[in-house]
Amino acid sequence: MEGWGNILKQPIIFCDFDGTVTKKDNIASIMERFAPPEWEELKDAVLAQELSIQEGVGQMFALLSPSLRQDIVSFVLETAEFREGFSDFVQYAKQQDIPLYIVSGGINFFVKPLLESFNSIAGVYCNEADFSGDTIQIQWPHLCDEQCSNQHCGCCKPTIIRQLSNADTHAIVIGDSVTDLQAAKIADTVIARDYLSKKCAELLIPFQPFETFYDCIDVLENLQGVGEK
Repeated sequence: MEGWGNILKQPIIFCDFDGTVTKKDNIASIMERFAPPEWEELKDAVLAQELSIQEGVGQMFALLSPSLRQDIVSFVLETAEFREGFSDFVQYAKQQDIPLYIVSGGINFFVKPLLESFNSIAGVYCNEADFSGDTIQIQWPHLCDEQCSNQHCGCCKPTIIRQLSNADTHAIVIGDSVTDLQAAKIADTVIARDYLSKKCAELLIPFQPFETFYDCIDVLENLQGVGEK
């Protein structure tokens, strides 16, 4: 393989975390383990796009006591499984000089500990938690810019893509869920599974399917001629 050095545009990867890097959605796992039953209605409303991601996730965590913080972290560290090939994918991106950003609707207090050993990742964007009140309150440091049609994404992936991309980059989005849909709409290449792949097919957004990160490596290998004249 000739590598990425001969293409005109610099590839840049924006990868989801929950349900993508990890096999399961960690927020859903946390809620199943610690939350009262009403979290299910909030989840269904988000998936049906009747409730914004920001509203839904915020209301879910507001069902939980801050005293559960360490229990939640321990639970996630014990139960979360990385999708097959992720470590090799991170190494591949490093070897090819492709910036890899994790852009997650998850929360910093469990996302960052899980990624701590992957020190070549270019950056991690996610939401934050405040444990100082009576319930867990979610904070949103990556809000929508004026170009976002949703305005209540929470961690706005399209905004982050616009901040880190330009006319000389080729934005690659990897994801699985409703939180990745708006990002997929503006990506140059979409690698999708589960809900995201179904929505891309429905909305006629071109995408490449994946189940493991070895599939993602294959997609990137096949893209190496992107931008050539």
